[in-house]
Amino acid sequence: ISGYSLVIQARDSGTPPLSSSVTVNVDISDVNDNSPVFTPANYTAVIQENKPVGTSILQLVVTDKDSFHNGPPFTFTILTGNEEEEFTLDPHGVLRSAVIFKHMVATEYVLCVQAKDSGKPQQVSHTYVQVRVIEESIHKPTAIPLEIFIVTMEDDFPGGVIGKIHATDQDVYDVLTYTLKSEQKSLFKVNSHDGKIIALGGLDNGKYVLNVSVSDGRFQVPIDVVVHVEQLLQEMLQNTVTIRFENVSPEDFVGLHMHGFRRTLRNAVLSQKQDSLHIISIQPVAGSSQLDMLFVVQMHNGGFYKPAYLIQKLTNARRHLENVIRISAILEKNCSGLDCQEQHCEQSLSIDSHSLMTYSTARISFVCPRFYRNVRCMC
Repeated sequence: ISGYSLVIQARDSGTPPLSSSVTVNVDISDVNDNSPVFTPANYTAVIQENKPVGTSILQLVVTDKDSFHNGPPFTFTILTGNEEEEFTLDPHGVLRSAVIFKHMVATEYVLCVQAKDSGKPQQVSHTYVQVRVIEESIHKPTAIPLEIFIVTMEDDFPGGVIGKIHATDQDVYDVLTYTLKSEQKSLFKVNSHDGKIIALGGLDNGKYVLNVSVSDGRFQVPIDVVVHVEQLLQEMLQNTVTIRFENVSPEDFVGLHMHGFRRTLRNAVLSQKQDSLHIISIQPVAGSSQLDMLFVVQMHNGGFYKPAYLIQKLTNARRHLENVIRISAILEKNCSGLDCQEQHCEQSLSIDSHSLMTYSTARISFVCPRFYRNVRCMC
């Protein structure tokens, strides 16, 4: 307990008795009676041979139960095991290499490390660090090519995480890092540690080929990353049709079915080869295992086919479409629960271009805006 707050009252013996009170704060000052604590109590670390001088090997973690002025900053010292000065330990507790290690020279080092706190008198504690020297990488990293599709409203892309590179390495202790060529950093970023790809705001319509590479410290391997950006027109929202799928997650649809279903859908609804099919968004149906896919078909002259025409085409081709994935419903108007005739049911669709949904798999990522469907009777 670091302190007490007491309210003390004095009362006299008169008639009537009179009194007053005062608050007394009692602070308990700390003495340095706790030693620093290493977490964990002892450490094991690995470094590959031929790593450059200054390579980070280990971060020591130390805590102290005393008050702040009796705890950090801590002073770290290597007491034993570093007679040849192969290691350095910085004030932040980071153990680094001071030489280029060779597996044939030594395979293991054991260091005794001391941590001393800032109190008076100072308290100390010790830990042991076992460092293993292993052979350098012999396997190159392998990475899966990634294709990313981004759908956004006209000039209104807010940016965000759009996918993740999946890379592996057969060398157990290899740490992979990801880099992006500097000339593309004005539009995209790649997290160097986990391979997440981030797009900055304001992407234009078109195709982008990213120069991304992954390295294990010895080998550097290029990765094929292609980003397709498609900007929606406001007129598209008035001519959309929704296909509702049964028992499929967005990630499974993107990774397993989207390419095949898109190809089958094109064959079913396109009247001419010059027509183009646009998938606007996919979105789970709340409270169910169903998935809605919004699409529109643009004619080669720039106009759009009406939903009623597309639904007729879809209905005729439904059995063929279900060879790819099970369809629950084909929706133009969604007036279930409203007591009005079909011709008096009005549906409006709104897009929230700043609420992006990213469905990412190892090979393909689909980024699209969230949509809302509103229906009302016009009786």
